Amino acid sequence: MTSPHSERPEAPAVRLIATDLDGTLLRDDKTVSERTIAALAAAERAGIEVFFVTGRPARWMDVVSAHVHGHGLAICANGAAVVDLHGGGTFLEVRPLQRPVAVEVVRALRAAAPGTSFAVELTTGIHYEPEYPPFFLDPGATVATAEKLLYEEAPGAAAPVIKLLAQHPGLDPDAFLATAREAAGDLASFTRSSPTALLEISGLGVSKASTLALCCAERGIAPEEVAAFGDMPNDIEMLSWAGRSYAMGNAHPDVIAAASGRTVGNNEDGVAVMIEQFVAEAEAVRNG
Repeated sequence: MTSPHSERPEAPAVRLIATDLDGTLLRDDKTVSERTIAALAAAERAGIEVFFVTGRPARWMDVVSAHVHGHGLAICANGAAVVDLHGGGTFLEVRPLQRPVAVEVVRALRAAAPGTSFAVELTTGIHYEPEYPPFFLDPGATVATAEKLLYEEAPGAAAPVIKLLAQHPGLDPDAFLATAREAAGDLASFTRSSPTALLEISGLGVSKASTLALCCAERGIAPEEVAAFGDMPNDIEMLSWAGRSYAMGNAHPDVIAAASGRTVGNNEDGVAVMIEQFVAEAEAVRNG
């Protein structure tokens, strides 16, 4: 399954590949396959930049840090951070969710969806409410109400909030997202990437797409020269922005609707399949 874009000779050459990680570049066991590793290296040799654009925080990027090649950059936390993986995960840019706004969001969601629990992802780590079910227990985490976690005695003195996480034990994931956007969509950006009712909340206007657009503009790369890959709702804006966009074979129905094309699933190396095609296109152009 490939995009109709790949069959159109008038389409601009791909200069940058933007790919999600979980459910997209990574297999379900969270590994990068040998075929994908080879494809990423081939893209680098062909002069095609690859950006990992993920909902993951910088501290969860070890799985791909060896494969960023020349530039070393990744877009993390759904666009809230640009990180230098060659520099040990150094934050180069942060687009934070302001703490007073985060408190308003918490209050709005508590009213709209009783039973919601929260976690606060900072540039320095994650902290939880007692009811929040963390993916991994962090021994350095503070456990307290979200309002306490977000409180700062001196405004602006605490670590930036890069993402607020909201979990509900009983709601349908898509219904929870719709409810949250209705309740507080004028305060922040809401999305999701988990199969459970877990929302990821960023500053208003912050998304994978908006940060990727800034990075591409800095490099003089137009949207038409970008190929993007994703599988979940947090990829939709990025797929809609890029000139070529591919939903994985395992993608959410809304992602399939947003993308201009499809590739095979993440366990079948769907990203690598298309990278190999882009590299072949680049070689054909060079060889006349």
